[in-house]
Amino acid sequence: MKSKLTAILLCFFLGGFGIHRFYLGYTLIGVIQLLTFGGFLIWVIVDFVRLITGSLKDSDGNDLV
Repeated sequence: MKSKLTAILLCFFLGGFGIHRFYLGYTLIGVIQLLTFGGFLIWVIVDFVRLITGSLKDSDGNDLV
């Protein structure tokens, strides 16, 4: 199980590089975010909100702890 706090911190500080997506197991989306600087930071903001609300799960479909 992945840590919700770790994912939120990675998204906040390194979200433009897609590091939080790599952490959650979404390698392809992480690479896309890395190449587009997090979708010009729009994707990062959406992911940050989804992490806080709990609607973003890891790649296996598990809730974050």
